[in-house]
Amino acid sequence: MNYLIDNFKRSAMALVAFATIGLAGCSDNDNDSPAPVVPPVVSPVMQDYNVTVTNLTANQPMSPIAVVAHTSDSKLWSTGMAASVALEVLAESGDSSDLTDENGVNELVSGEGILVPGGAETISLSLAQADAANLSVVTMLVNTNDAFTGTTGFNLATLAVGDTSTLRVIAYDAGTEANSEAKGTIPGPADGGEGFHTDRDDNDKVHGHPGVISADDGLANSVLSASHRFDNPVMSIKITRTQ
Repeated sequence: MNYLIDNFKRSAMALVAFATIGLAGCSDNDNDSPAPVVPPVVSPVMQDYNVTVTNLTANQPMSPIAVVAHTSDSKLWSTGMAASVALEVLAESGDSSDLTDENGVNELVSGEGILVPGGAETISLSLAQADAANLSVVTMLVNTNDAFTGTTGFNLATLAVGDTSTLRVIAYDAGTEANSEAKGTIPGPADGGEGFHTDRDDNDKVHGHPGVISADDGLANSVLSASHRFDNPVMSIKITRTQ
């Protein structure tokens, strides 16, 4: 009988201990924070474009084409206004890299190299929908002091998928360097001279370029010939939305 009573007591004590352990392992804390919900990653909607440019001049190579996406409230130049330093650098040396620092610029894609007279090149770019606002295309006529050509502020919203817009554009004068055509002042193959110079010695306003005079037409000390003259338009730009 004592054996049964002793075992019963031991079993009862074991049950009490087990229950205590079980209760200690449970929590009735209603303040536990739920696991954070991680939102799914949403890929941006992309819009794709092809920009085909053609050099329409007879003997004016063009610097690597710069295709620039930017906000709708910005432009790379305006006629009658002073050129930015970035545009001055491009118009005098052909270097477009500083354009990335201009207000509102989202992306810059450059062509593969010099665009020879009569040559054409297609540049592709893919833009997030939020960045597909305006487009500018710009390049230097390298056998000049500071002539450039292109378009700025083209509204990409006008193009549906499959649409194409074709522009024929004139040559502009950056107004930052006098059109002396003198030896040592032109970076193109006609001279191989200096590119960008910090001093501005012209009217400091962007305007339509008056054209090349050349030594053949009596401009003293000009390193250019009649072959370097150009008529407007100097470049064709075809913008196509592909997606």
